[in-house]
Order: sequence, then C-alpha cells, then structure tokens
Amino acid sequence: MAKSSGQKLKLLYIIKFLSENTDEFHPASTADIISYLEANDIHSQRKSIYDDVEKLCDFGYDIVQVHSRLGGGYYMAGREFELAELKLLVDAVQSSRFITTKKSRSLIRKLEQMAGKHDAGKLQRQVYVAGRIKTENESIYYNIDTIHRAIQENRQIAFQYLDWNLKKELVPRVNSERTVSPWALIWQDEYYYLAAFDSRDGVMKHYRVDKMGRAEVLKTARAGMEQFARVDLAAYTNQIFGMYGGDEETVTIQFPDRLIGVVLDRFGREADIRQLPEGFFRIRAKVTVSGQFFGWLTGIGKDAVIVSPVSVREQYRRWLEGITGTMPS
Repeated sequence: MAKSSGQKLKLLYIIKFLSENTDEFHPASTADIISYLEANDIHSQRKSIYDDVEKLCDFGYDIVQVHSRLGGGYYMAGREFELAELKLLVDAVQSSRFITTKKSRSLIRKLEQMAGKHDAGKLQRQVYVAGRIKTENESIYYNIDTIHRAIQENRQIAFQYLDWNLKKELVPRVNSERTVSPWALIWQDEYYYLAAFDSRDGVMKHYRVDKMGRAEVLKTARAGMEQFARVDLAAYTNQIFGMYGGDEETVTIQFPDRLIGVVLDRFGREADIRQLPEGFFRIRAKVTVSGQFFGWLTGIGKDAVIVSPVSVREQYRRWLEGITGTMPS
C-alpha cells in the first residue's frame, strides 16, 4: 500500500480497530494501535495517534482514554447498539420462523461484529436457545423487498404459491400462478402474510410469504384501492388470520367470564363484547368459518357456544361429527 493512500485510510483503520477490539474492560494502548496500523502497511508515530484520536472525538466518535500507571489506553465507549440490545436482536433472529437457519447464522455473525470480539461470545451462547422450527424458503427475504417495492411503485406482483410434499420439499401448487395487487405486509402468529387484492375474484386475500416462490414486480398498476380502504387492518388481522380457508361470517359466541383473556388475545381489545348476567358474555365478530376456526373453539371446549347464525352452529356440529366418526382401518 502506497504511503499516501495508507495515510488517507489511517483514521478509518483506527476506528475499525477500536470498534472490533476494545471496550470498557479491554482498552488498547497506543502501541497496540501502532502495531495494528503497521500490520496494514501504515507507518505511524505515537504523537500522531494522539492527534488522530482527538480528531475522531471532534468528529463525534465516543472514544475514552484510560489513564493508568500500567500505561492505560483507548476504548470505544459509544456503540450503535448496547450488548443487551444485541442480545435481544439475536434472540429475535433465532426465534423467527420466517428466517431460515442459514440466514439466521449469517445475521447473527453480523450482529456479533457489532459487539466487538470480547462480547461476541456472549451473543454466541444465545444462538443455542432452542431447536425452533424455521422456514426453508430462502426467497422470503427477496420477496419482502419486492413486495415493499411494488407497494411503493403502485404495481402488481406475480408469483407461484408453494406447498410441502411428502419428500419435505416446497413445490408449486397445481395452478399456482398468482397475480395480485399487494397492499400490506402483516406479521402474525410468527409468520409474514401479504394482504393483497385479487382482481379475478374481486376480494382481498392473504398469502403466507414463506410459501411464495420468487415474486416479480409487474408493470400493471395495482387494483383494489377502494376495497383495501374499507379494511380495518387491526381488526382484520385479529379476527381473520389463523382462521382462514372459508367464507367470512359475522358470528356471535358465548363464553363464561373467566375466558375473557382468551377471547381478547384472539380478537383484540376493540372486540364487540356484551356482558350477560350470571357470569357470561357474548362477542360478535367477523371470522372466516373454517376448520381452523372450529379447531380453536374445540380447544376451548363446551364453554364456547356459537349463538348465531344457526347455519354456522350447524356447520360446527357437522364438523365435530366428522372428526369423531369412525377412524379408517
């Protein structure tokens, strides 16, 4: 490295060294800094290090000088993230279903670099919190970026919808091609969902982003602005997601008072709830009538009673009869 170009990079190398190698308990001496610079073909004098650190502090870097009979040194005090914040981010990355194992490891390595080498090990211990289920679809990161870009540019997107097969592979569904108008990305039940308008069916639909093949932004302008404007996104998320696959109905369900927490966890605090005498209440909510909805009710047991409409109550009865019927031999 030529002397002139090396000197131009000198301040950057000092910042890099202090960021990666120092903290409050591990200051670097002037000799350490000079040795590091020499290893990168940058010659430096002790006095120039003092001047360089002063310039970096004037620019805004929080570099602290430690005075000690043993020689003291410098360390990087101000970091973009505290160790506790990095631990939180590492755990969030590791526990997220929609981030693949490969991508989780890559992101955690980058977070470790932000902590410095002395604290990186404390983040590594968090990597092994549990063997959580992770998505296998590496396209999800690019799809999220593509969806955001389509929303910003007011464009439709095209993609293939995928399903698992018995070989544990994600493969396209039959007639899997989709062309939709994306309106919102929603995080619910540890998954990313796309809320989009389907022009062919004339309704809002939602799709699991981790089950989407590589998405493509089209030149066609989005449709469904009026339909999306009528959607209360918070209510839509609380009432519809996790209960998809059927027709939307407004149902009234009765519960004992002790289950109010369970109901609010599912439908949100804005749910339409009416207090009844003798320790009961009723909720009126829009749901997608499906096996998942009935399964949620079944998990609560006999304390959950569908009051209306009668058609949904009858459908629930038939569903229960179907799952309690004769098992195949």
